[in-house]
Amino acid sequence: MDDSSSGVMGTFFQLFASVIANLMAITDGMTMGWTAPMIPYFLSEESHIKMTRSQAEWLESCILIGAILGLPFTIYFVEKIGRRKSLILSTALLIICWVVIAVGDRVEYLYAARLFKGLGLNMAFVAAPMYVGEIAHKKIRGFLSSITFVMMLIGVLLIYGLGPFVPYFVPSVIAGVVLLIECVVFYFLPESPYYLMMNNEHEAAKESLKRFRGKDANIEEELKEITETAMKERNEQIKSLKELYQVKNYRKALQIMFILNFAQLFSSFEVIMMNLHEILESAGSIYMNPSIAAIIFAAIMLVSAIVAAATMDSFGRKVLLVVSCILTGICLLVLAIYFNVKAMGFDVEKISWIPIASVMVYAAVFKVGLGMVPIVMTAEIFASKIKAIGMTAADGAYVLASIIALQVYFNLKSAFGIYVPFYIFSGCAFSTSIYVVFFVPETKGKSLEDIQRMLRGRVDDNVEKGAEAAQETGESPKANLG
Repeated sequence: MDDSSSGVMGTFFQLFASVIANLMAITDGMTMGWTAPMIPYFLSEESHIKMTRSQAEWLESCILIGAILGLPFTIYFVEKIGRRKSLILSTALLIICWVVIAVGDRVEYLYAARLFKGLGLNMAFVAAPMYVGEIAHKKIRGFLSSITFVMMLIGVLLIYGLGPFVPYFVPSVIAGVVLLIECVVFYFLPESPYYLMMNNEHEAAKESLKRFRGKDANIEEELKEITETAMKERNEQIKSLKELYQVKNYRKALQIMFILNFAQLFSSFEVIMMNLHEILESAGSIYMNPSIAAIIFAAIMLVSAIVAAATMDSFGRKVLLVVSCILTGICLLVLAIYFNVKAMGFDVEKISWIPIASVMVYAAVFKVGLGMVPIVMTAEIFASKIKAIGMTAADGAYVLASIIALQVYFNLKSAFGIYVPFYIFSGCAFSTSIYVVFFVPETKGKSLEDIQRMLRGRVDDNVEKGAEAAQETGESPKANLG
């Protein structure tokens, strides 16, 4: 077998492993989008479980509370048993949760299932990006890492397309089957070579890398880089979140991911996804049924995510982020102005196409950058030694932002009107574009060690050479504390 054939086979195996690792993301999309069609069902006369509006809204919060409670378990398991076993464990837990939702006949059962789903998805959404980021070749790492959100949007499209039209239990059956496939197939895939090397399993790491690069591929240079990175990071002996904040490159990585994760949620992503049907009903559009609009919305998001995945390693992360933030802010501003005008008593029937158009354009422009790039960068920007703690902390920021954003939406909508939270979300999107320009590094095409060199200097790849020079002079990592 020649090198090119070996490379093709290695790329295919990386793609296959990434898809299998992210099958759980389909069920995450189904979980997040589940309340949009189901809350109207639970509030209707046809519901098999009678709920008040307050009880129904708690279904959204339960999964986020579970994710917060799952943070310490996530840190422990991804480090102690590895990325692969953590994914298998979380997948098994999620299967049980979907079964409970399918057969549960009381709201308390649904609360418990959603709570434990949050715990399982938290672990899965840390373990899967870690695994994919560590098995992927740097030239296709952006594409493979972005598969997570593509799969998630397939799940959103499934639940929007099926939820209003099929028996209640059907989505749970579909999700359970998808998770069972992941659980079985992933059992036979190798662990990440980075994780194996961090645990001094040199031969196992070499065999793992061979499988992901192709049996006859030349892996010596990459294996040497992985070995050096693992040794360096083991010697740094990161033991606590305090040290995570003290070391310059770790602190910068954490800051960037905190802000990007908050920006995702405060650009209205989960607010719209979990409440799309009710938002469109509030708009009073005469042009399209909310259930049909939701299906089109999810389909546009999916296409946008696929385009972003295919172009991310060509255009880079920063360009997509900046363009996405600006266009997302415009869509949310238009939506806010429409609801504001409607609340002032003006007749908006003839322009009631505006909110539908706004959410459709939002679906396209949000996912092409702001909705995709943060999950990719999460897998890239943390050094392997602190990746479990760093990604879990960033995931905690994401969940916290979800809770706050939902509460901002519900409380301001009730107190002042639905347009007020959308003005706030629009301002957050515009502000994020400015932050990205000045503080977020371009990670496209760079090895994981290159990215750490950038962060040890300034968060600017133009000074990467200066950071490398500082490293060559033998500068102590403590010199970078501050």
